Amino acid sequence: MNHEQAMLLIVEDDPALQKQLKWSLDRFESVVAGDGASALLQFRRHKPAVVTLDLGLPPDRDAVAEGFKCLETFLAIDPGVKIIVLTGQNDQTNALRAIRLGAYDFLAKPVEPEMLSLTVERAFRLYELELENRRLLSLQQTDAVGGLLTRDAAMQRICRTIDKVASSNLTVLLLGESGTGKEVLAQGLHQASGRRGRFIAINCAAIPENLLESELFGYERGAFTGASKTTLGKIETANGGTLMLDEIGDLPMSLQAKLLRFLQQRTIERVGGRQEIAIDARIVGATHQDLRSRISDGRFREDLYYRLAEIIVDIPPLRDRHGDAVLLAHAFLRRFAAEQRRPSLSFSDDALRAIAAHGWPGNVRELQNLLKRAAIMSEGLRVTAVDLGLAPTSTEQPMAELDLRAVRERAERQALLAAMAHSDGNVSRAADLLGISRPTLYDLMNKLNLNPATQTIDKEIQ
Repeated sequence: MNHEQAMLLIVEDDPALQKQLKWSLDRFESVVAGDGASALLQFRRHKPAVVTLDLGLPPDRDAVAEGFKCLETFLAIDPGVKIIVLTGQNDQTNALRAIRLGAYDFLAKPVEPEMLSLTVERAFRLYELELENRRLLSLQQTDAVGGLLTRDAAMQRICRTIDKVASSNLTVLLLGESGTGKEVLAQGLHQASGRRGRFIAINCAAIPENLLESELFGYERGAFTGASKTTLGKIETANGGTLMLDEIGDLPMSLQAKLLRFLQQRTIERVGGRQEIAIDARIVGATHQDLRSRISDGRFREDLYYRLAEIIVDIPPLRDRHGDAVLLAHAFLRRFAAEQRRPSLSFSDDALRAIAAHGWPGNVRELQNLLKRAAIMSEGLRVTAVDLGLAPTSTEQPMAELDLRAVRERAERQALLAAMAHSDGNVSRAADLLGISRPTLYDLMNKLNLNPATQTIDKEIQ
């Protein structure tokens, strides 16, 4: 494993033990520190991926306090750093406290060099995996259509679909609840298409029926009272670009036939005009209505539906997008906090839990409005659930899913049980399957409170 760019920091106040640790970990590029001040200096200078931290031995309370202060400071600077705490044989209380504060693991002194080396190796691997994961997530977010932020698999598939059809002239129909981001996707489709014309959006439900025709198709001078000059409609304005017909399910029946003719012929006539005008515009329809139900009720033309639905994109509501509510909340808070000149604003844990647990009936629009208000109204530097107007949730959910140590222990347990079952209880064969030594396997079994007897292992698997 290559650790050329990843540094190890060894914090140990005993010079002899310091040299011993550095010698036993000589395959890692490392720096050492003998006290809290020099440790912090080295940490800021070298930005280590892994730290071995001597927590101090009771009853030396000053040394223990300094150890915990270092631990908290390191994690505050870099929450991703992996800290391996070295404690006394009978100092389980402080060891567990260190784990609760965010330490990666703990080992009791005197530490076996092989065990320490293996633990450091695993810490480096985990650090690099998390680093790569963050990089990939960043790529997913920045490559999303129209700058759309998402980590949800279904939304990422939608973005890939939009990318694929962008260069074609297919008509796209966006379906989804109000506030799910239909216009953001339509704008992303326009940007990805490479069309040089404008992106034009019109809400078919927001304009009175007697005005909607002239808004869409334009009108000639003298076409009706007050028509003092020839005026282009939205369709003609979008020539060479993209036209989004929002809430198309509310389009009056009297205009549906005329829109259908335009989609078939790609020509229009202005109100009061006789000349056919050729139009090259990408059409994107959007609605929260159930169009098939409206077809059954006789309120929407079936032939128009099939003209619009060459590509159908069904956008999931925010409550069904795994992780997106919190992701978007962070993005909105950064934006609105910057607008209010409050760049230090951040979320409290109860706010993040409340955001993750809320059902978001108003979808992204509701979330955006809450964050805009919170950026203005919150009094402290931390936005709380109360600031957002959301009910606080249990401290155990959903944050328990983010306990990396618990996740790691479950994975180790499953792998160990599977290896023991595969080897029929033969410890040597199980260790070979897992790629570790027998002593390490025994240590792992003791840590997970597993009986090495085959019968117990088989029972655990069942």
